[in-house]
Amino acid sequence: MSSDKECPVRRGFSLAFWRKKKKPPPTQTKITDRVTDCGEASVLLTANGAPVAEKKASLTVGPRGPILLQDFVYLDEMSHFNRERIPERVVHAKGAGAFGYFEVTHDISKYSKAKVFSSIGKRTPIAIRCSTVGGESGSADTVRDPRGFAVKFYTEEGIWDLVGNNTPIFFIKDPLFFPSFIHTQKRNPATHLKDADMFWDFISLRPETTHQVMFLFGDRGIPDGYRHMNGYGSHTFKLVNSKNEIVYCKFHYKTNQGIKNLLAEKAGELSASDPDYSIRDLYNAIAKGQNPSYTFYIQVMTVEQAKTLKWNPFDLTKIWPHKEYPLIPVGKLVLDRNPENYFADVEQLAFDPAHMVPGIEPSPDKMLQGRLFAYGDTHRHRLGPNHLQLPVNCPYKAISTMHYQRDGHMPIHNHGGAPNYFPNSFSGPKECPAARSPSFPVSGDVDRYDPQDEDDFGQATIFWKKVLDEPARERLVQNMVGSLRNASTFIVERAVRNFARVDVELAQRLTDGLRKSGIHINALGKSANL
Repeated sequence: MSSDKECPVRRGFSLAFWRKKKKPPPTQTKITDRVTDCGEASVLLTANGAPVAEKKASLTVGPRGPILLQDFVYLDEMSHFNRERIPERVVHAKGAGAFGYFEVTHDISKYSKAKVFSSIGKRTPIAIRCSTVGGESGSADTVRDPRGFAVKFYTEEGIWDLVGNNTPIFFIKDPLFFPSFIHTQKRNPATHLKDADMFWDFISLRPETTHQVMFLFGDRGIPDGYRHMNGYGSHTFKLVNSKNEIVYCKFHYKTNQGIKNLLAEKAGELSASDPDYSIRDLYNAIAKGQNPSYTFYIQVMTVEQAKTLKWNPFDLTKIWPHKEYPLIPVGKLVLDRNPENYFADVEQLAFDPAHMVPGIEPSPDKMLQGRLFAYGDTHRHRLGPNHLQLPVNCPYKAISTMHYQRDGHMPIHNHGGAPNYFPNSFSGPKECPAARSPSFPVSGDVDRYDPQDEDDFGQATIFWKKVLDEPARERLVQNMVGSLRNASTFIVERAVRNFARVDVELAQRLTDGLRKSGIHINALGKSANL
């Protein structure tokens, strides 16, 4: 799609809009012009556009006889109904969506040449989707789980998808473990039940998860809806300016509604009384004109700083300390429009970290590198190879979306008779040398490197000692005990030994809490701060 006009979902057009203007939408113009003997009311049609004379009964042989195979109205209705559910997302199956804009408030052109940042006051349309991670589509919104927070920018240079969570870190640092980790969040393949052994077995065998696990079982593990949580690009990215100078970057979008979280007891009540709490809260707020907003920041690190950082700057289980790498304001995200149709606008909304624009590039972050393939691949399975032609995903602000991709399932725009090969002599689209990325050096022996001697506990210790106050520490311990008590004793002991490497007091309080709940484990081993 090459213009706003050609992408009506972005303009908010609907049947109600066209009826208000007293003329049918373009997709029905020819049909209603042709059907002139059915009055002025909208005509009920089959999917192929034929008028339906009777929709209150099937076509049968006599009033009690069998249905005829020639009843196309029934076949048309039923065959579509049988296919109404596309495969739900493997992760982030349940979520809420909204639309709005990104407005630049501060100049960062010295860091990035991306046109989305080109001038103060510039607005770019956006779509967002916030979601739980591990649950199915029908699960409760108020479970203890990370929350996805993805933003799609409809820029004039194409789609930029910033795909992140409500935490600045993640459980693992190598994408090879991602399927296994997600399996532990799902159901036991034998019992089809959630299984504490699966979760804590994996967690305790991969100590790199410790930092994120403490976020998960802390207060922010259950945000009070999507309006009251932050979002993060989480990964390390690379910014390139007009001089082809590079810096590394992290993206943050912080709620202007204030952080609010739910206590475990309240979250449990809502899971029973209002399992769609977060979706309802976001939708109703926008419907009332209480448009949520988030302040957009970046952190910047030079290439030289990255070489000397205490931690691996490309490790997704680590943060960049704000004291050394302060937040730099960029703009604001404002959500001011609800979806018109959930399936078209949210269920089909597809984000892909590989969708970047000139001036924003990937870094050596292993998890990001893995996601550059994984997301597009799952969309091609779930929605089809032409999912980027769907209105909600199309780069409608770009001058042209010409390319040489053709055919496959449901090609909405198949480029007519334009050439489908490159190079060609028939005015097909050509390369844009100005979009070339600067070269960068890569060296090292090819091997499978299991990280050695990386500090998996140092930042978790800072989080426990300096970020949490005493009531928050107590709630963290209680939440962990409530989950750990359901796992096998040998797994619990291994997990507690890991937490002893964060802080011996944390491990002791976990041990005491477990014993009070009837779980007796052996004495602690050595810890990092004994």
